[in-house]
Amino acid sequence: MDTHLQKPLRLALIGMSGAGKTFWTKKLAAGRYPAISCDDRIEQKLAPRLAAGGYAGINGVAAWMGWPDSAAYVERESEYLAEEIHTLDEILTEIEKQPEKSLVLDTTGSVIYTGNNLLMRLRRQMTIVHLAASAEEQQLLIERYLKDPKPVLWRGAFQPKPGEAPRETVARCYPALIAARGQSYEALAHCTLQVAALRDPSLDAAAFLKMIQDKTGSAQ
Repeated sequence: MDTHLQKPLRLALIGMSGAGKTFWTKKLAAGRYPAISCDDRIEQKLAPRLAAGGYAGINGVAAWMGWPDSAAYVERESEYLAEEIHTLDEILTEIEKQPEKSLVLDTTGSVIYTGNNLLMRLRRQMTIVHLAASAEEQQLLIERYLKDPKPVLWRGAFQPKPGEAPRETVARCYPALIAARGQSYEALAHCTLQVAALRDPSLDAAAFLKMIQDKTGSAQ
């Protein structure tokens, strides 16, 4: 038996929306590892506010938050981040009390904005794996966001030019957001896996874990 199966498996997957965090969390959960989706927990905390506007689900969170040029966006971005901070603190408190418990954590793309205190706690408790997108993959992420928006915290990166339509601003500014976040993800992560290398349909949960083990073995 692999040694990593004999001790708690604690992974936190980080990266941009669409990089595959939820996909791999579900694969590992199907292999009987406990898993938590930060998106789901944040959505539960926001549920009363979402329901008041007739919204539901992760797409409802995006609709409630609005396009980044909308009047309510800045306030709702702050509300979302406050709930994300609360959620991550709750999860870390849970696992700090149960050092023997395995967990795969599906973080949000905005986890890097939750503050150094929480991020250092996260790094102490879990192996953080960055799912990194290549330039070609990044273009797909941008197109996916424009077609099917998920909640995105722009944190000032949305900078419209005079006469520019909001979708044009998104298409222009999203690469800068990805680049800035990429540096933060890299600084936080214990290892990085390229999204392109994970597209192989024959890759299963065991192979995914082996890739992480190979990357982190010497560090651990």
